[in-house]
Amino acid sequence: MKQDLYDFLNTDLQFVRGVGPVLAARLAEVIGGRRVLDFLLHRPSGVRPRALTDCVADAEPGQTVTIELMVKSVRPGRTFRGRRAPTQIVCNDHMGGTVLIQFFNSNYLEYWLKKLPVGAWRIVSGRLERSGTRAIINHPEFIEEPENIAKIPSMQVIYPAGEGVTQKTFTNIRDQVFAALPDKLIGTDDNTREFFEALHAVHFPGGPDDLLPNATAMGKLAYYELLAHQSAIAISRRARQSARNRRTVRPKKYDLMDKFRATLPFELTGAQARTLDEIYADMARDIPMMRLVQGDVGSGKTIVALAAAVHMAEFGAQTALLAPTDTLAQQHYAKLKPMCDKIGIVCEVLTGRDKGAARREKLVSLRSGRTRVVVGTHALFSEDVEYKDLGLVIIDEQHRFGVAQREALRAKGAHPDMLALSATPIPRTLSMTMYGDMDVSIINEKPAGRLPIKTSKVSAARINELAAHLAPQIASGAKVFWVCPLVEENGEPNQAAAVARHAWLQQYFPGCGLVHGQMDKKVRDAVMAEFADDNSNMPVLVATTVIEVGIDVPRATIIVIENAERFGLAALHQLRGRVGRGNLQSYCILLFGRNLSDDGMRRLDVLCETDDGFAIAEQDLMMRGVGELIGTRQSGWIQYHFVDYRMHRDLFRLASRAAMDGTTPAAWTRDLMYIFDRGDTISA
Repeated sequence: MKQDLYDFLNTDLQFVRGVGPVLAARLAEVIGGRRVLDFLLHRPSGVRPRALTDCVADAEPGQTVTIELMVKSVRPGRTFRGRRAPTQIVCNDHMGGTVLIQFFNSNYLEYWLKKLPVGAWRIVSGRLERSGTRAIINHPEFIEEPENIAKIPSMQVIYPAGEGVTQKTFTNIRDQVFAALPDKLIGTDDNTREFFEALHAVHFPGGPDDLLPNATAMGKLAYYELLAHQSAIAISRRARQSARNRRTVRPKKYDLMDKFRATLPFELTGAQARTLDEIYADMARDIPMMRLVQGDVGSGKTIVALAAAVHMAEFGAQTALLAPTDTLAQQHYAKLKPMCDKIGIVCEVLTGRDKGAARREKLVSLRSGRTRVVVGTHALFSEDVEYKDLGLVIIDEQHRFGVAQREALRAKGAHPDMLALSATPIPRTLSMTMYGDMDVSIINEKPAGRLPIKTSKVSAARINELAAHLAPQIASGAKVFWVCPLVEENGEPNQAAAVARHAWLQQYFPGCGLVHGQMDKKVRDAVMAEFADDNSNMPVLVATTVIEVGIDVPRATIIVIENAERFGLAALHQLRGRVGRGNLQSYCILLFGRNLSDDGMRRLDVLCETDDGFAIAEQDLMMRGVGELIGTRQSGWIQYHFVDYRMHRDLFRLASRAAMDGTTPAAWTRDLMYIFDRGDTISA
């Protein structure tokens, strides 16, 4: 990349005229950075027509109008009984229609009167509202003299914005950046110029169609972004297989697998056995393993992970299993520890809760190599944690971790194998895009004896009937999850809140538990543990989505999800996976509220028709798109700027082929990877 262009793209936005350091900091929160490059990749979300019209008679409420008005009179706002009335400026359009322009902040009255002097014509542009027959524009976005109408864009570009950042700010930055850009492109190659021409077309669209995923410029930018990512993956894969990353294959020292199989109270499924064969083959190579194991909820990924850890112990090396929460780490430990004891492998748990002498003892055991399997949270890659020979890193719920976190743990060993587990089924196209530098195994069978969960949708109007129906089930020993979308009521009508629902259910089932994200973590974990205890008298656990992952209660055979229409398909499927973990018939009841949309009903129908997580994920992708499907909280997944998975699958294949074949000039590939910051995807 030409140095002038490189320096320009890295210019801090505070140096753009009219911005400054305070506004630049606010912009950084909205666009994800404060460089010119960050602004260029912040694409508009739409356009707002502002063509001049003669009268407001035919304008609909909520419509943006741009109209020439004669200022007739001013009604200053007055305070009455503690309330301040707005300042009203009465105007007429060319057809005699009356328009009230209202301002609610009296501090700027002199400024507005100067902008709108009585007896003058002015061009006003803003959102039109109606109160009875009166047309009202509150705080117009543009007020200009007729000769300055060119200052009001006939087609205004709208950017995703945030607090303290206006559309005028974005327009100001855009105009200055693109005015300066041509000089920076002098001497660059055709690919670079074509890329920035496509960016120009997106930031200066001729209409709403120019911002659709299938528009020419959007398609070009999506391809370039996919090419940057796929090139990073190709480089990652080549680096992982290079001579400097080769390792000495460990010789087998112990025979432990027969003991392991003898501890299992069941036969492995065909999918589990196939996945283990692939893992063992990877471990026998001199190239470190990078494998993703995808499996639906309840498919038996934990046993596969333990089998991999036992196999690593046969080489005399250690395994670290990283979980995203204390609850999940303790759950894994409770499941793995008894099995490790039977095999003769020392298994420990290490989390942020471990302090003092107990923690020091665990660290000594890890350093000496006595501990062969350690389960934990971020504490596993703390600075003071040392391993004698870390041979295998297992990342559970791997999308909850960023690349830096995964690498911090891998750095504790010498070219250790890495096994990533994901209980969130991902459509194949998405999986290949996200994890192209990994080999992928899919566990697509449930353990023998597991019955399909019976799912039904029920109107929230029948909630009393539902509670009465649950009573005999609970009396016979069943436990029930009851999930609400909110913690407390927030004024939204017909929205269930966990605190209020917990109080209501107490009249039916005394001893109900309550957990949500605002509770103290220790208290929340204690309530979850009590609910999971077969001997406890807690029949119902009311919760928010904090129970989506990481709680295993075989006796829980019923889950009620209130306001199910508010959740995405993937989230509903994960929540449903909290039941059906034993051999008893389980049920999922989807309570839906009033005003259920067609899309909402279709999502619930999909859940009722299938429990195949991969089919559900595909439907979720097609219905909602990748942005909502993966969610911003899942830091290990890629947030694209221009790619739409529903529209750009063919572009993905083209970009993947170009990256693997090396048909794109190396210099341009490096430039693209810099522009899209795809160095963070390299995890080898």
